Amino acid sequence: MRISARADYAVRAALQLAHARDGGPLKAEAIADAQDIPHKFLEGILNDMRRGGLVLSQRGGKGGYRLAKAPEEISIADVIRVVDGPLVSVRGVRPPELSYTGPAESLLPLWIALRANVRQILDGVSLADVASAELPDEVLALTRDPGSWTNP
Repeated sequence: MRISARADYAVRAALQLAHARDGGPLKAEAIADAQDIPHKFLEGILNDMRRGGLVLSQRGGKGGYRLAKAPEEISIADVIRVVDGPLVSVRGVRPPELSYTGPAESLLPLWIALRANVRQILDGVSLADVASAELPDEVLALTRDPGSWTNP
């Protein structure tokens, strides 16, 4: 699985909005500056997030963006799906729509298992979890293996 720049920026923008939740709407420029995200790119991402129901926008001098729901109600997976589509695909196709034959036949359950694990982690972590630096124990347990931090 590869996390695109678009997904990374979207999650970081959502976290910035979660952090500023009680302070009113944030302007796109403020989010871009705080997270070092190219402003024009962020505008497109925020529009996708608005269309996807994750953020609300308000026009005017006191306008900007805010989360449409509490940070506890928005998973990291929700954000990624809104800007990038399915969490796991193979050649742009969702695993259940694939079929293999011969020695490659067991690839399908492998892709399904991969998708299930990605979903378990990303659906199980909310913006509030990340913003408060309180990741679920299951996620932290995976990071305790030194091999998780190195590239083979």
